[in-house]
Amino acid sequence: MQASEVSRATAAAKSIASSLDLTVNDAIILNDSNKLTLRLLPCDVLARVAPVEQQIAQFEVDVAQRLGESGCPVAALEPRVERRVHERDGFVITLWTYYKPMAPHEVPPADFAHALVQLHAGMRKLDVPTPHFMDRVEQAQQFLANRERTPELADADRELLSDTLRSLGRVIGERSGPEQLLHGEPHPGNLLTTKNGLLFIDFETCCRGPVEFDLAHAPEEVSEHYPGVDQDLLRECRILVLAIITTWRWDRDDQLPNGRQLGAEWLSQIRAARDRNDLDIHG
Repeated sequence: MQASEVSRATAAAKSIASSLDLTVNDAIILNDSNKLTLRLLPCDVLARVAPVEQQIAQFEVDVAQRLGESGCPVAALEPRVERRVHERDGFVITLWTYYKPMAPHEVPPADFAHALVQLHAGMRKLDVPTPHFMDRVEQAQQFLANRERTPELADADRELLSDTLRSLGRVIGERSGPEQLLHGEPHPGNLLTTKNGLLFIDFETCCRGPVEFDLAHAPEEVSEHYPGVDQDLLRECRILVLAIITTWRWDRDDQLPNGRQLGAEWLSQIRAARDRNDLDIHG
C-alpha cells in the first residue's frame, strides 16, 4: 500500500472495529503490500484493509467461511462481529481471528502436504465463479507488453519472460488433466502455524486449474508427500509460476519490499532452468 495511505487505512480499520464494540487502542502493522494487515489491540483482532477499487474482499470472505464450515484448515473470520465486508473512507476492511504465532520453525513437508490435500478436497466441493490460472498468465503477458507498466525491465529480460509465459502456457494448456478450484498462492507465507494446527489464509487469489499449479508455490519437498502428482506438469508449472511472479516484481506499482532484487534473482533462476534444458520453452 502507498505510504500516504497507510495512516488513513489504519484509522479506517480502527474506526470500523470500534463501531462494532471492539476495544481498539492500538494497531500493529503485520504486513504491508497490496493490502494492509493489522493486529488491533487490546481486542486482538486481525484486520485486512485494501483500497475499494482493488478489493475482492467479499469473495474472500465467502470462500473462507464456506471452507471453514466444511472443516478445511483455514483461518477463521472474527466470531465476535458479523462476518462481512466493511467499508470506510475509501477502504474495505475484513476482520479475522488473530492467531498467536507458534515458535518459529519450518513446517514439515508432510504436514504441509496433508493440509493442502485437505484444502483441495474441500475446494472440490465448492462451486464458485473464479478466474482460470491461464488468466494470470495473460495478465502477466499484458504487463510485459506495456512498457509503461514495466519501465525498468530490460529488453532481454522482457523477451525471456514473454517467451517463457507464451511457451509454457501453451504446453500446460494443451494437457487435458483434471482441474479444480485452487488456493492460487499456497506458499509458506500464506500458511499459519497455530495451536489449532496449520491454517491457510488469503483466498483472494483463488483460481481454477490443476493441483500442480498450487503445488508449484510450495517448497519442492511438499510435492513428495502429495499423492498422484504429475511430476512433468509440476516441473512446468514451477517455471511458469516463477515467470509470473517475476513479472509482477517489475510492475511499476509493485509494493513488495525488495521486489526488484527478487525479480533480478528470479530472472537468473529462469535462465538457469533454460540453460539446463530442463524444459523445452523455446517454442
